[in-house]
Amino acid sequence: MVSTSNKLKSNIKNESLGVLSLAALGVVYGDIGTSPLYVMKTVFDPAHGLVISDNNIIGIISLIFWAIMMVVTVKYITLILRADNHGEGGIMALLSLASSSVLNRPQLHRILFIIGAFGAALFYGDGVITPAISVLSAVEGLEVATPLLQPYVLPITLIVLISLFLIQQRGTGGIGAMFGPITLIWFITLGFFGLINIATAPEILQAFNPLFAVSFCLENGLLAFIAFGAVVLAVTGGEALYADMGHFGIKPIRLAWYGCVLPALILNYLGQGALLLADPSAISNPFFLLFPSWALYPAVALATAATVIASQAVISGVFSVTRQAIQLGFLPRMQIRHTSDQKIGQIYIPFVNWILLAAVIMAVVGFGSSSSLASAYGVAVTATMVIETILTFFVLRFAWKYPLILGIVATGFFLIIDATFFAATILKIFQGGWFPLVIGAIIFFVMITWNRGREILLERLRSDDIPLEPFLESLLAHPPARVSGTSIFLTSNVNGVPHALLHNLAHNQVLHECVVFLTVDYLETPRVLEEERVSIKPLIGNCYQITVKYGFKDEPDLPAALEMCKQHGLEFEPLKTSYFLSREIVVPSPGGGMTQWQERIFATMARNASNAAEYFKLPANRVLELGTRIEI
Repeated sequence: MVSTSNKLKSNIKNESLGVLSLAALGVVYGDIGTSPLYVMKTVFDPAHGLVISDNNIIGIISLIFWAIMMVVTVKYITLILRADNHGEGGIMALLSLASSSVLNRPQLHRILFIIGAFGAALFYGDGVITPAISVLSAVEGLEVATPLLQPYVLPITLIVLISLFLIQQRGTGGIGAMFGPITLIWFITLGFFGLINIATAPEILQAFNPLFAVSFCLENGLLAFIAFGAVVLAVTGGEALYADMGHFGIKPIRLAWYGCVLPALILNYLGQGALLLADPSAISNPFFLLFPSWALYPAVALATAATVIASQAVISGVFSVTRQAIQLGFLPRMQIRHTSDQKIGQIYIPFVNWILLAAVIMAVVGFGSSSSLASAYGVAVTATMVIETILTFFVLRFAWKYPLILGIVATGFFLIIDATFFAATILKIFQGGWFPLVIGAIIFFVMITWNRGREILLERLRSDDIPLEPFLESLLAHPPARVSGTSIFLTSNVNGVPHALLHNLAHNQVLHECVVFLTVDYLETPRVLEEERVSIKPLIGNCYQITVKYGFKDEPDLPAALEMCKQHGLEFEPLKTSYFLSREIVVPSPGGGMTQWQERIFATMARNASNAAEYFKLPANRVLELGTRIEI
């Protein structure tokens, strides 16, 4: 049997390593690649009180260099990329890998699931801040070209962002092929102009010595700790390396990092440091002042294109995480549209798109500048980094069976680094750090409410269920009239009689000649092998129990799954097959498993959830939906 991981590898081999590495530049490295736009300006923000001196400049560049090496190169590139879940990455895949390794410890399994859900919720905060700060910092380059353009920075930023969200419904397949080449030009530009400026103050190369970073911390004390909250912005986006592993594979991601991204970033930060050593007044915008006056406008245009690409990658990531959360039972069903007939996984979720746009506009207008937004940036990302490190420990210890001491040493070192960065960003809570945390907290509350509400609802349904097989024996002992065709009843309980069947018998008093009880089972694994997708259990009277399994990254398609039943000798004619669905109408009542107001929120979400027929791609003209009132 071929594993999902092997299938992924064979698909990746269809494209050359160079092509995949080029594509990875635009998708994987867009976020971290646009960090040089605002990091140095944020570190030396006058509000932080850090003096612009030679020692401080070299110390900060040294901190940035070693942060990139430790967090991105060692932690993500070397360690976490090894924790693939059947070839897939991302916090949901890591959560699945960690939680499935402790299934024999239900309480720990539940705790890990909650921690992972919180990490996924924080990603939505990052999804708001990243487009806002990236595009705004790029457009702010116009101020460097001429102060007369300053009043137009916010309007231009809003136009770019609104346009980006408007095109989501059409997909980016047509222009997506350009993302890699544009990002490659961006990184070449970063490295080239950084290298030119290093020549003006070559003493900046002392930053490679970690003693300068240590000396900076010892000399500046609390100010150095505050600076950590800005230095961490240089590694935001590093988590995308793991999240996009399933799209490109480990080798292209590593090749792109070592061959292009890492040298370009280091050269650019060194160049900015050299510029500040030669001219401390350049702190007003050290990135764009790297460029000669003739290159400013092209640099602004290229930076804007690069930030749009980075923002697109984050928006697509939010859509992907939302679908995974739906299939893991953390969010209600939503309308999901596919924007490409050629490529699987290119999706558009209208509700999420417009909510995200509204939040991004609020961030841009409310904060007003990239410097102010930088205070809001980093809190959600560093919290996610801490969570990923914690989950990695459980993968090492329980999934890979590493000795306890080795697991603690391997992850403890990075946990100290991540926790230090997180603690430093927490200091910015009142300067704007609250914004992404509030977004994450709201999403987390919604996730937990929906997850718990579904558990209570299923408990209520199962407590009232009639055992299926005894019911069929009783029914078929004195059968109702049988009519031609097939009836498929969707049910969440394989052992209970679907409410839709009871309603059908009560009102129509007929039974189709072939009856199927269909259950969709979502597993805590990214993908399910095609040969393991469908299982069939024959029952009496030409009745069948079918279970269709999906991973949280699979695309639910029940008609396609039912086609696979041919291999088991069971075939359905589409025009003679009817689907019966039960739609639960949730009624809040005192004494349930949640507070009354939480039950009302859950009932509202259940009422507004996307139609199951559309979500499972059932033919609309063959579906009958029957409602059932359920008190929780």
